[in-house]
Amino acid sequence: MKETKILTESDIAVIAQAAQEEARKNNWKVTIAITDAGGHILWMQRMDGAPVMGSIVAAEKARASALTGRPSKALEDMVNNGRFAALSMPISPLEGAEPIIVDGNVIGAIGASGVAAPDDAKIAQAGLAALAVTV
Repeated sequence: MKETKILTESDIAVIAQAAQEEARKNNWKVTIAITDAGGHILWMQRMDGAPVMGSIVAAEKARASALTGRPSKALEDMVNNGRFAALSMPISPLEGAEPIIVDGNVIGAIGASGVAAPDDAKIAQAGLAALAVTV
């Protein structure tokens, strides 16, 4: 049997706080979602003034990243580079999420939505950096 770590409430708090701080520092009004390895929501926050649709988009970005084990930008790049068959996958290939990988295992993901896609990704990366996880 292989042992796999899981995100704890304290891990999620660290990730969420760092991601929110990055958004606030830049005055970005976003929704941030953190999932487990199966793409199920563990935590989500829609900041004051964030677009309502961001709640769906942030969660779907994180789910896509968790299920594929790749930054969601890589999925968007596939489509943008002509791999249109990727649009039939049951995920949202939009930049703004990062997988959380520990000991080579995907244990979750963090996604953000509400500002430009590269800025959503910066928010997700700030959450990862706080957990000191290398993607």
